[in-house]
Amino acid sequence: MAIRIFIDQGHNPTGPNTGAEGFGLKEQDITYEVGVLLADLLRADSRFEVKLSRNTPEEQLGTSNATSLTARVRAANAWPADYFISIHANANENPAINGTEVYVYRMYTQSYYLAQHILDAIVNIVGTKDNGVRVNSSLYVLRRTNMPAVLVELAYLTNEADAEKLETMQPEFARGIYEGLLSYFGLDQ
Repeated sequence: MAIRIFIDQGHNPTGPNTGAEGFGLKEQDITYEVGVLLADLLRADSRFEVKLSRNTPEEQLGTSNATSLTARVRAANAWPADYFISIHANANENPAINGTEVYVYRMYTQSYYLAQHILDAIVNIVGTKDNGVRVNSSLYVLRRTNMPAVLVELAYLTNEADAEKLETMQPEFARGIYEGLLSYFGLDQ
């Protein structure tokens, strides 16, 4: 039976729950594209089934920050997904801060080990700085999902070198998440 992966492209295109911006890039556009590219890789691999939270660039989830997050979690739980991957791009007031990190609800869980595989693959393929797997038990999509869930912060929109990678290396970010999944499951390419 295929492994069901729910890909949540963080944030909405407009209105409530839009994402960070930097160097002319919008987080919600990057997360949408990387999610679609990841879904394409997974759909081409018969070992996986995939669903996206946003199926078109214009698709809006919810009417507020809270209802947007609820809609994403509800869709994953109702399917039901085996794993939940939320894709984001980071921002910081300090433009020197850069790199990739992956958030989980708790250390040394299936989510934690999946996060480590995804982080290693992204850093290896894209060449971002490894900021580690981090615990944030307050994140709604990690708290309320019924399956192992990770939140991937691809890189920083507010760092010039990272922003360039986010703009030009979206297929590589998607491949990093895909190869991280394969590695986690012990599957061949």
